[in-house]
Amino acid sequence: MNTHNIAVIAGDGIGKEVVPAAIACLERIAAIHSLSLNFTHFEWGSDYYKRHGRMMPVDGLDQLARHDAIFLGAVGDPEVPDTESLWGLLIPIRREFQQYVNLRPVKTLDGVASPLAAKYPIDLLIVRENNEGEYSEVGGRMYRGLPQESAVQETIFTRLGVSRVAHFAASLASARSGRLTSATKSNGIIHTMPFWDEVVEETAGGYPGVAVTHELVDALAAHLVLKPWTLDVIVASNLLGDILSDLGSAVTGSIGLAPSANLNPDGYYPSLFEPVHGSAPDIAGKGLANPVGQIWSGAMMLEHLGHPEAAAHLQAAFESALRDGHGTRDVGGTSSTSEFTAAVLAAIELLAADQPAVSGTSAP
Repeated sequence: MNTHNIAVIAGDGIGKEVVPAAIACLERIAAIHSLSLNFTHFEWGSDYYKRHGRMMPVDGLDQLARHDAIFLGAVGDPEVPDTESLWGLLIPIRREFQQYVNLRPVKTLDGVASPLAAKYPIDLLIVRENNEGEYSEVGGRMYRGLPQESAVQETIFTRLGVSRVAHFAASLASARSGRLTSATKSNGIIHTMPFWDEVVEETAGGYPGVAVTHELVDALAAHLVLKPWTLDVIVASNLLGDILSDLGSAVTGSIGLAPSANLNPDGYYPSLFEPVHGSAPDIAGKGLANPVGQIWSGAMMLEHLGHPEAAAHLQAAFESALRDGHGTRDVGGTSSTSEFTAAVLAAIELLAADQPAVSGTSAP
């Protein structure tokens, strides 16, 4: 299929700047590759919350379910508690649509200086379990306001939840180097993490070419800083994957570069694509936002929808713009959001002209 209906939620802060930038690039790529991307915009987020007391309408999930994918900018506003903004929009989407894989690439890009004195390129994938684990909605508080006030948050791992994300990660590792690293903390968390280790080991055993290394998360964090180029595919629980992926994007130069895909690999529900950087209210409205994370998320969306050539074209274009020195301030450049976007659009045209094969219809 070359026609896709995309739900767009620009959301909050810089999401309102980077989403239009990415859509401009996606529309040009679509025209070159004979794709039809029909974008439907939903004005949901913190501004909607301030007017209606909720982040999206009661039937919001039903509206989103009619689309092939969801393209999200950012969620978060200083005037709205995170418990409302995240649990009222992003997390319900992830869980209702069984987006149990959060896929986050970590890659060095030409034109972006890494804070590491590294002579080897970094190119790894972090596969984060996205529906349960430490972010399970189980627990509560009691004796509020009293000296004995207490809070309990339960971590829930299920065999289904761990095995399906491990299958996804092992499949990726099998198609790459065969090296899979599992983040754990089984020396200190004595019930859930050993269970995680056992299920990951058992699942990966079904992939003969895949070797699993279980690495304690504190050591793995140091590994990501000292020798990230020796890692390839990392599978991690909800909390550990969240932390490690932010660290990964930082060691490659900027969290503004990092994309992510919230995937329902079975295809029963739409998947969601978003940058990692958040709403960045301190720079919102100033034209300083780096749109790479959003554009790269768009390339991941094209890949997921079955158009690898179009995805590769878009990724090559933003990488070319960075290589040619058009980066935004967070990566040491001087370009505004609009100037960088213009550079990507120009690179899209140049790549299409230089490589005629890229302008053909992508594979179904």
